[in-house]
Amino acid sequence: MNVLLLRPNPGNERFGLGPFFRVEPLGLEYIGAALRAHGHAPTVADLRFRPGASSWVRRTRPRVVGISCTHALEYDRVRETASEVRRASPGVFVSVGGHAAACHPSPLEVDEIDAVCLDDGEEVVPALVDAVGKGTPLETVPMLRLRTRDGWVSTPPSPGRTSLDGVPLPARDLVSRHRNGYHCLLFKPVGLVETARGCPHRCSFCSVWQLYGRSFRERSIGAVVEDFATAGDSIFVADDLFWNHAERSLELAVALRKRGVKKRWILVQTRTDMICRQQGLLEAWRPLARDFDIFLGLEAATDAGLSRVDKDVPVSESVEAVRIARSLRYGVNGNFLVDPDWGEEDFRRRWEFVACHGLQRAGYTILTPLPGTDYFRKIASRLAGQPWSNYDMHHVLWEPRLGARRFFELYAESWRKSILNTAGEKRWVDWMRQIRPAEIPYLARVLWRTQRMMKAGAYLREYGKTNRVPMPVRSPSGTGASR
Repeated sequence: MNVLLLRPNPGNERFGLGPFFRVEPLGLEYIGAALRAHGHAPTVADLRFRPGASSWVRRTRPRVVGISCTHALEYDRVRETASEVRRASPGVFVSVGGHAAACHPSPLEVDEIDAVCLDDGEEVVPALVDAVGKGTPLETVPMLRLRTRDGWVSTPPSPGRTSLDGVPLPARDLVSRHRNGYHCLLFKPVGLVETARGCPHRCSFCSVWQLYGRSFRERSIGAVVEDFATAGDSIFVADDLFWNHAERSLELAVALRKRGVKKRWILVQTRTDMICRQQGLLEAWRPLARDFDIFLGLEAATDAGLSRVDKDVPVSESVEAVRIARSLRYGVNGNFLVDPDWGEEDFRRRWEFVACHGLQRAGYTILTPLPGTDYFRKIASRLAGQPWSNYDMHHVLWEPRLGARRFFELYAESWRKSILNTAGEKRWVDWMRQIRPAEIPYLARVLWRTQRMMKAGAYLREYGKTNRVPMPVRSPSGTGASR
């Protein structure tokens, strides 16, 4: 059976890091591999590069169309894409899946969509496609929200999560036409590799642990080594939490060295407490790439701030983790949350922390209640009327404590103090060494985009356009996440 898998164009990317991290649709590649194993013929279309879902429908004539919805800001675009598909082929079966869809499916329960997948797509989608093809009652397929004549219903839960080795490695050939368009910052093309899935921690702003029940599943060493070896010269490890199990992570590093894997660049995401406990592990991994970056969710500059988002680490570990990583020649990318309920002192305290520790690559995202998180459930009443496109972590979803103008002035200043920070472990010559002559035009575009993030007026204009509904009453002062 022909199956069309669509990645929608997210639309407004005027702010944030979206344009700098344009990566392959790994989830659709996994689903494509699983569908092939079931005898189906999948096509993956990345609408970021070639828009027009209807043209893909006419070309591939699918029986089933699957649309990915990985982030809350995509809800509206997913519905629009489903409508376009339905106009092009009224009888096609339309399903939606992905992280945001599974965490919070209600915005997708519309007439243009037939089913929403509530679990890993490589398990649910092949079973769904098989049922559509055979005429089997769809109510027998586990982990769906299903549109019926009597409304939307939930199908039975899955009997249990399977091993990550239960499906083949991702079918990367399905997006080969776009390979050179996938990039992270200075590096392109970039391949995504997943070695594990889930997270055992409980940060209130994160939905990963909620979706997976704080579970943590790992792919076999042999499968990961093969994926690493064939995914390209620059790798972004898509694990929510890398180096979680020290013994297995060390075994993986040894196996990669034996295979002769040496990359131009690797980026991983982990926690500060992982680094503090496992310096030897970092030593084992560092030789595997010429340039090796670590992304850390630093989140706050005080213990109180970390506690308010249930981070369960002290700020002293943030400082120590940065020190250890730098001593081993890792690049450190640290992100901080910015609370709309902050006062001016909260901003200044953050600037002092960044300057004191020479964090050249500090980034900032506005504390955003993403669906499926504890934070979303806590303040849902304050979010009425906000368009889903504003959930990009660079829009404010309620009136800031300082007022919109002053808040964005300080937010833009935070980016200026970070981007223009020349203190720290890297010299300008080190930055330039990472750049190939062919990448200079792309770097110029990155720098041009970055300028927008340092201008308060740009944020204010966007805020005035999108926040057309009255803002709910703000919370009392003193609730800022960094206090």
